[in-house]
Amino acid sequence: MKTIVAFKSKSGYTKTYAEWIAQELGCDIKENAELSDLLSYGTIIYGGGMYAGGFNGVKLITKNLDKLSGKKIVLFAVGSNPGREHEMQAFWDKVLTAEQQKHLGHFYLRGGFDFSKLTSTDKILMKMLKARLQGLKERTEDEQGLLDAYDTPVDFRAKENISPLIEYVLK
Repeated sequence: MKTIVAFKSKSGYTKTYAEWIAQELGCDIKENAELSDLLSYGTIIYGGGMYAGGFNGVKLITKNLDKLSGKKIVLFAVGSNPGREHEMQAFWDKVLTAEQQKHLGHFYLRGGFDFSKLTSTDKILMKMLKARLQGLKERTEDEQGLLDAYDTPVDFRAKENISPLIEYVLK
């Protein structure tokens, strides 16, 4: 069964994970894939960044599940948050139906944050968020961490983070 890792990456964190996964599995890899790129594969691994509670590009998979029927599909989202279980469940509940969660493997891989790597549009949105966070009288640890990362980029990528995903694909 042929396997492909397809992904969208804005700042490079997802790309690194996609490359590590493809290397570990010895499979094909494709950035900015289209549906036609995926149809000949039995296992499809799709990765994208988490942005404003969304999952970059995942609709390529979720809107085409009928065309991808019978294939093993695994998703990985990459973000800068710590990945606490209750927060990740809320994220998965937002981007996948309960039925999709039962049938699609889904994993969170912690990436990082580097303001300088953002697109112009994303920089504007993040500046608005920064202003809102700076205006808070009290901040959570995560909010303060995000504020700190505007000046000092953070990178939490680690190759061992892909292990549960690799094990899932190989079983």
